[in-house]
Amino acid sequence: MKTTVSIIKADIGSIAGHAVPHPKLIETCNKHLSEAKEEGLLTDFYITHCGDDIDMIMTHTNGEDNEEIHKLAFDTFMDGAEVARGLKLYGAGQDLLSDTFSGNIKGMGPGSAEMEFKERGADPVFAYCCDKTEPGAFNLPLFKMFADPFNTAGLVIDPSLHEGFDFEVYDVIENRKVTMSCPDEMYDLLALIGSTGRYVIKRIYRRSDGEIAASVSTDRLNLMAGKYIGKDDPVAVVRSQSGFPAGGETSEAFTFPHLVSGWMRGSHNGPLMPVGEKDARPVRFDGPPRVIGLGFQVSNAQLHGPVDMFDDPAFDETRNTANKVANYMRRHGPFEPHRLPADEMEYTSLPGVLSKLEDRFEDM
Repeated sequence: MKTTVSIIKADIGSIAGHAVPHPKLIETCNKHLSEAKEEGLLTDFYITHCGDDIDMIMTHTNGEDNEEIHKLAFDTFMDGAEVARGLKLYGAGQDLLSDTFSGNIKGMGPGSAEMEFKERGADPVFAYCCDKTEPGAFNLPLFKMFADPFNTAGLVIDPSLHEGFDFEVYDVIENRKVTMSCPDEMYDLLALIGSTGRYVIKRIYRRSDGEIAASVSTDRLNLMAGKYIGKDDPVAVVRSQSGFPAGGETSEAFTFPHLVSGWMRGSHNGPLMPVGEKDARPVRFDGPPRVIGLGFQVSNAQLHGPVDMFDDPAFDETRNTANKVANYMRRHGPFEPHRLPADEMEYTSLPGVLSKLEDRFEDM
């Protein structure tokens, strides 16, 4: 029997703008998932949030892309959206692009990261959840975890990691994918994933046996809806230890608060700040972008934990740096590189401003 870990997330409404979900939304999600656990559809679950996104971490034995699991998540978010509308929360149901379930949650707004695996003697699994940014925000940390020996010492001193990892990369603009191997094709991989708005790491596999190592939600809301809905706020599942990076090597990858797109109105670049669950409230210019990390031990599809990986003074310096970078970027105001480049602004509210000026432009 194999265990499946599914993280399915959505923004269905929040308090004080894009800050945090109302406790009643968490209660609604807890009610649905508790019933599913009692009925045997789920083995276990943990509900958290990063900013205004509710992240449902679920374990079961039904495999990836299971219709029942996805319908459970969809129905849960739909009911939560009704509660949000009743409370007049901001952005009630904003991530739900359809009111009819079609067999799979993909393409319907909520993001999902899933992996199925046969449990080892000990299986540490980490859930990383972001707010105010896009799926490409995970490109650099995941590269550091699984391909950078200056981050992951095991790539050098652990023989079980020496064969490296395969990276499945999605081109989210052309809807195609490619798999590249590291360390052999490291430079070619970097040529792609450095373009974080287009090329996104979806899955990572251990080359020695094809075992799944990481999975990321790659849904792009603006591309699905054809307009700005909100940033995609991705989630990732990462396995560690015994042939994978150690738990501390996965968290080490977030000690550099690299610039990601998103932040205010999904229109600005800013530093990705690792925080504990209690600080996952991006309220300074709706940011800066946040990431939380939760570590679990998976045993017979049960979740033991979590350990709040970033609720640690060892990350204080990273947060201080993120604040300094945020201050520097904010001083640019409406100018690039704080504001996103023109092609990234096509799905924001800016085209509405430009349309008013269209008749006033003249040929030179």
